Amino acid sequence: MRLNLVLTICLHLFFQVASAQQVTKAAGKEKKVHYGIASYYGAKFHGRPMANGERFDERKLTAAHNKLPLGTWVRVRNLHNKKSVIVQITDRMHPKNKRLIDLSKEAARQLGFLKKGLTKVSVEVVEKPVAQALK
Repeated sequence: MRLNLVLTICLHLFFQVASAQQVTKAAGKEKKVHYGIASYYGAKFHGRPMANGERFDERKLTAAHNKLPLGTWVRVRNLHNKKSVIVQITDRMHPKNKRLIDLSKEAARQLGFLKKGLTKVSVEVVEKPVAQALK
């Protein structure tokens, strides 16, 4: 019973890091890096309309975020294995969702957390990538 309580408290604290952020200076520009929990869209959302008007495709590198503007490009880095991927914000999450970002299945695969379902990540806004770099 006591172990269950400790585990519950630890999990609760783990999920509360979604609003943490760090400001760094790179090449004379300030960049905000946000830290939190990432999840990925389930297959039931494939083909459904997103906030930007397009249909969701789980094979594309897209994400949902509640604060960044639609169309923003971000680098998401898995803090457990240091893998990163660049995705475009194309959708919104449920307002009560406490996670930082919700990724497409392909983005989650490239970050290496499909089996886990959730992972700690950093999210940093980047310039629009060259089309060839996205393939």
